[in-house]
Amino acid sequence: MDSRESDLRRGPARRGDEDWGRPNTAGVAIAASLSFDRVGHAYGDEPVLSDVSFTAGAGGILCLLGPSGSGKTTLLRIAAGIDQPLRGTVRIDERIVSGDGVHVPPERRGVGLVFQDFALFPHLTNLDNVAFGLRGMDRAEARRQATRMLERVGMARHGAAYPHQLSGGEQQRIALARALAPRPGVLLMDEPFSGLDARLRDNVRDETLRLLKETRATAIVVTHDPEEALKLGDRIVILRAGAVVQQGTGADLYRRPADLFVAEFFSGLNRYSGRVEGGAARAPWFIGPAHGLAEGAAVDICVRYGDVVVKPADRGGGGRPGRILSRRFVGEVETLEILVSGCERPVHARLRAGRLPAGLVDVSVGVMPGAARVFPAG
Repeated sequence: MDSRESDLRRGPARRGDEDWGRPNTAGVAIAASLSFDRVGHAYGDEPVLSDVSFTAGAGGILCLLGPSGSGKTTLLRIAAGIDQPLRGTVRIDERIVSGDGVHVPPERRGVGLVFQDFALFPHLTNLDNVAFGLRGMDRAEARRQATRMLERVGMARHGAAYPHQLSGGEQQRIALARALAPRPGVLLMDEPFSGLDARLRDNVRDETLRLLKETRATAIVVTHDPEEALKLGDRIVILRAGAVVQQGTGADLYRRPADLFVAEFFSGLNRYSGRVEGGAARAPWFIGPAHGLAEGAAVDICVRYGDVVVKPADRGGGGRPGRILSRRFVGEVETLEILVSGCERPVHARLRAGRLPAGLVDVSVGVMPGAARVFPAG
């Protein structure tokens, strides 16, 4: 075992200056951290990013989550070296690669890319597509390493075929193999599963997660799907209009959203306008904690669909009287619309299928203890 392989067994290695831009023939990636420090960017007069700062730790998976136009793909292009930021710095393992008059070209950054459309070369076989990023190697060794990577993604028998002969899921595996073959320190993935149907997307995503953990590359995955971010990300950064709204683990963001925007991103909400009265935030049919807000302050009071408690009316439970308007079975759960006493709009609830008797109409509706979310209005 050489010294580099020994270091990798002890933990994520760090990349020295002599390693930059060279193909890595080790069995796993030399994981690198990637940091953005007050990065700003614009296209013409239109600002795209504003003072974006966060760090993707070495060997971890970070998801960039946000709606279309929030700046996610622009951040990936800047990380890859395709675009240069107007302000701020980008560092890989504490070495500046963009900013302060420095711009390291893409091929010298040790970064792999997986695009939304896979961007495979149609005139090359799948094996040659994977070997394409190993041009600094001896040709025979490059093909051996490409073959090994095809085996790891379960595509070895398709090496002699061309991309157009594969399904969408198979093309995605080839694109992933090509990006991982040079063992990059950082892997950037732009909506890599969005073109796949739902069942295939789950399978390919699980396989990708397994492979990322095995190869131990640092990964940044762009997505607009909060469920995908929760499944993939060790950490999540939420963007809105080019700025970071909140960052942390999925559990942190889900349980302690910084504002209404973050709360709405992760689940459907019953949302009401109210005021703080008597030290509590009062909605039409429940109350929430005031969190130190001033008496009389206007607030938005929310409860997630899954935190609504629904029971047959004859069982009591202290909830408000309600009547089921619609009830839809969606597999393991069912969704309900309920007209609740004192509330103008129907309340939406989501609960495990079969918990309520068939044909039930009159119910009692409440909120799980501590589940109400309260935010300053606006």
